[in-house]
Amino acid sequence: MATHQQKTILITGCSSGIGLDSARQLKSKGYRVFATARKTEDVEQLQNEGFDALQLDLQDSKSIHKAVAQVLEKTNGQLDVLFNNGAVGQPGAVEDLTRDVLRQQFEINLFGTHELTNLIIPVMRKQGYGKILYTSSVLGFVALKYRGAYNASKFALEGLVDTLRLELKGTQIYPVLIEPGPILTKFRENAFRLFTENINVSQSAHAKIYEGLTEKLGSEGPVVPFTLGPEAVTKKVITALDSSKPSARYYVTFPTYLLGYLKRLLPDFLLDKVLLKI
Repeated sequence: MATHQQKTILITGCSSGIGLDSARQLKSKGYRVFATARKTEDVEQLQNEGFDALQLDLQDSKSIHKAVAQVLEKTNGQLDVLFNNGAVGQPGAVEDLTRDVLRQQFEINLFGTHELTNLIIPVMRKQGYGKILYTSSVLGFVALKYRGAYNASKFALEGLVDTLRLELKGTQIYPVLIEPGPILTKFRENAFRLFTENINVSQSAHAKIYEGLTEKLGSEGPVVPFTLGPEAVTKKVITALDSSKPSARYYVTFPTYLLGYLKRLLPDFLLDKVLLKI
């Protein structure tokens, strides 16, 4: 438990979707929420909503260090929770991903998150407690076609967090993975932008398949069954925060539960058949 009255949480990726919903709900529950976003206009919008809003770009070390320093200055050097939510998804076939494009995916989803976490762990060690939550994905333990960059970054994130959990055993610091599955956010809109910017469709062996992919990425509303709103993720976040000893993982949507079960049950060749139909 916190030694100070109001619990504090730093959340990345609060411009929309899961981050924004979690920030709003936790603020309403009495948390002091430090909501961060990459773009200045999004930070201003968060400030207008009454958040302690800060600019934080996971691709920029200076930005990460500055944001952490600002938060700790306002909290007398304490932080109850870090919620690593900020991420992007780069679509495209593996053979169409350049080294630079893959690196950019990892800079945001893994390296920036890792750097931020490593600045917060000493704070939590000193105060003797803390929770570090991560928005992972069903694609952190099963792979889907044309999601290779995102798959790889989330598989890597899960490996890092699983290791961190073992290394923090015996402390009161708990790393927690949240596994959403299909959630209706602006994530797909951002993915479409990255696809357009970084994938050379005309030169690709997958050009025909990309036609259907771009249609799906550019569409409004849910494109797969069992899609839930971001509040479903926030519900699991709150469950983890309310628990004195949270679970290592929290699944959110039906596809996550189903694929988690099939991953344990099926041999690879049968699981591949299932995944190829999705």
